[in-house]
Amino acid sequence: MAPAPAPAPAPAIATDPATGLSGAAVAERVAAGKTNAFIADTSRSAGSIVRANVFTLFNGIVGACFLVLLLVGRWQDALFGLSAIANAIIGSVQEFRAKAALDRLALLNAPHARVRRDGEEQELATGDVVIDDLLVLRAGDQVTADAVVVASRALQVDESMLTGEADAVVKSPGDEVLSGSIVVAGEGDAQVSRVGADSYANRFANEAKRFSLVASELRSSVDRVLKWVGWAIGPVGLLVLNSQVMVAGGWATVFSSDAWQQAVVNTIASLTAMIPLGLVLMTSIAFAVGAAKLASRQVLVNELPAVEGLARVDVICLDKTGTLTAGEIAFDGVHPVDSGVPGWDAVLAWYGAAPDANATARALAGAYPQAQASAPEVTGGIPFSSARKWSAVSFAGAADGGASSPDGTWVMGAPEMVFGDAAADASTPLGGTIIPLASTGRRTLVLAHAPTGLSPDDIDAERLPADLRPVVVVTFREQVRPDAAQTLAYFAEQGVQVRIISGDNPRTVAAIAHEVGLEAGEGFDARKLPDDDAALGEVLEQHVVFGRVTPEQKQRIVVALQARGHTVAMTGDGVNDALAIKTADIGIAMNSGAAATKAVARLVLLDGRFSHLPDVVAEGRQVIANIERVSMLFLNKTVYATGLAILFGVMVMEFPFLPRQLSITDGLTIGIPAFFLALMPNARRYEPGFLRRSLSFAIPSGIIIAIALTLYTRAAMSLGIPEPELRTGSTIILAVVGIWVLTVLSRPLNRWKVLVIGAMFIGLVGIFTIPLATEFFQLVDPGKDAAYLIALTVVVTIAAIEVVRAFHRRYLARLSRRRA
Repeated sequence: MAPAPAPAPAPAIATDPATGLSGAAVAERVAAGKTNAFIADTSRSAGSIVRANVFTLFNGIVGACFLVLLLVGRWQDALFGLSAIANAIIGSVQEFRAKAALDRLALLNAPHARVRRDGEEQELATGDVVIDDLLVLRAGDQVTADAVVVASRALQVDESMLTGEADAVVKSPGDEVLSGSIVVAGEGDAQVSRVGADSYANRFANEAKRFSLVASELRSSVDRVLKWVGWAIGPVGLLVLNSQVMVAGGWATVFSSDAWQQAVVNTIASLTAMIPLGLVLMTSIAFAVGAAKLASRQVLVNELPAVEGLARVDVICLDKTGTLTAGEIAFDGVHPVDSGVPGWDAVLAWYGAAPDANATARALAGAYPQAQASAPEVTGGIPFSSARKWSAVSFAGAADGGASSPDGTWVMGAPEMVFGDAAADASTPLGGTIIPLASTGRRTLVLAHAPTGLSPDDIDAERLPADLRPVVVVTFREQVRPDAAQTLAYFAEQGVQVRIISGDNPRTVAAIAHEVGLEAGEGFDARKLPDDDAALGEVLEQHVVFGRVTPEQKQRIVVALQARGHTVAMTGDGVNDALAIKTADIGIAMNSGAAATKAVARLVLLDGRFSHLPDVVAEGRQVIANIERVSMLFLNKTVYATGLAILFGVMVMEFPFLPRQLSITDGLTIGIPAFFLALMPNARRYEPGFLRRSLSFAIPSGIIIAIALTLYTRAAMSLGIPEPELRTGSTIILAVVGIWVLTVLSRPLNRWKVLVIGAMFIGLVGIFTIPLATEFFQLVDPGKDAAYLIALTVVVTIAAIEVVRAFHRRYLARLSRRRA
């Protein structure tokens, strides 16, 4: 939790609440640098991208080896250094391109602040706010700078993402509002007291920043492999160096001639082969390209591994409004319950024209326009709150006692929250009116009347007045998104469970759910949700649709699902969704939603189209499945390279490759094809255990290759085959077997995969036949005896790898059955 903020400094001047700052005063503060401009980490900085791709442990090892080879005059064997440099450049360029695309979108969709200047309200970029500016705060706003309240109309602020305080805090004149907090109810004006880097959110509340690390199985698994290799490379390197020195004549004599240089070259060849440099590169590129592709589809990815995150989701919680429906609410009609109370039409007109009217209330303005001269006199009010789901207002009535002029107190809100169970009881006049209307998918509100006005105690306690009686039921219609049914069908096919969570009547939500193809029953009333988390989890497993859900309950629902082992995504657009979106594994906000909601989301749907979610899932699954396939290539290489280093070190044999010869197999059987495989379409469903599955193939296949090359080398030595022919034979074996491993892991083959594999094979043939290439890579005719030995080794090794792959597939199938 962030530390408590320092007391608000006293304003240097008292800004007039009616006019705000003048243009001259604003210009004076801008010139003095007293603006809210602050460079936040909207994505990875250029420096962090370069550091991540260049200044790593393994790049350091490769760089040192590269430098040693240059110093001993063996630049031909330093090709792996150029490969590492290319990896770093490609990785940086891809991430810079993704960063540029995401930063452009983030800039275009940055939140705005509402201020009063020269007597007029203005919307401007948050960085243009200056000290002493007058913020105009309304429900759904995120406070952009620390400020002191100068006027309040039942202003309530949620500071939970900054201070950990769960309950909304009532703000009165003189109280401080913190930057990053969310206005959940009421409205008010506040004079800015701290800006930019001095504001509370920018100094302390990193938790509420846009970009925090989302859990990534790929990233953590790759990091674990690198950690293992990092621990092993030191002792294995010493073992290999000792064996190569012994082969060269021993420590006592090796430095009296140039033999030590070959020992060093052989050691470097074994060490650089162990490092899976390309695996890190391919993971970064896959994330960056995935995020860039989603950006072109109007999906802003706040952190690259979030592309993977949604693919791991097995439960997605949807808010009905703005996801299943278009979010555009239209007035439907009024349905009288008690015709004995006059003035309800004037009250509806007032609600439609109120300055703090939400989307539902504004929909009344067309049917019930209000002339300014006829606006009733307000004597008190309680603004709408998403937790209470009702608002109240008291009117003075007309001085002439006109029958159509409202008086007393009027309450408009969710019927169940105003009248409790009576609203759901078909035997009551109110319930008998609401139930059939809600069952058609219409949103229902009740307008109720009490003869007395709101007392100060009622307002302070946010308490309903006594003697309330329902007057009319007001209904609204929402247009179901045309793509909602297709999107939900996709999730059903992919095994992703859906939960509809809404603040509306459960029957209304259930009717909408039925319309888009979900079997939802009548919907579950969230007022009956158990307080016990375990019992709540059971209810969530049994029901699909939940109505009358409060913001706190949305967050509890997410936590309860997570406690049952689910990976949860939460979508929404309202300020009441912000806490649940932040708590979820992957939070998804609509661009039309509140600034506070977008600020804590991992993904933002910029055009508000729910139908983009299958694209995000598909992109994430492509990243995971392809990186799993590519990782088997790299890990297979790491295993056989480590195995060769240990075997040749223990058996004190000369290493059977030059570094330049290993560059052939690294490039044409792993690096280049991996780049294409990592970006190919792949719709395989996500299953946890990525590293375990990869290693279950890479370890046995790598061991087989290491043993095969060791046995080949021993046999070649016993046949008296010279070292150049022996190395050429080892390179041929590793190249052919590497191509076969690539083919095995690419199955099922398609036209593009065959094209990639074919191109790699043609490249290998060219290297082994073109004189310039054979001279550079020191490849010679291995001779008749070696040719037979090479062919036998290749056939036996390929057969053994096919057996390993067959057992590997059975193992994967058994794992899948266990999870099912």
